Amino acid sequence: MHAYNLFRRKDGHDVFCAVPEDCVVPAFLDASAWEFSGKIEGLGSSPIGFDSRVAPTAVRFNGCYFFAPLGAPR
Repeated sequence: MHAYNLFRRKDGHDVFCAVPEDCVVPAFLDASAWEFSGKIEGLGSSPIGFDSRVAPTAVRFNGCYFFAPLGAPR
């Protein structure tokens, strides 16, 4: 599995964007709306909602992978 840098929306919505650490961070992930939220380095460090099977396909087509921690306890 690739290592991913995680970015989280600042506006209160639980939306994350995962970018492989060996890829360029997309320009829309600017500091006004997004904040760095950590790193995924293996299956054990994946947050709820991150699907390691879907992420590579999303990255291939979009350059990043968006996900929300659906079903996560508040």
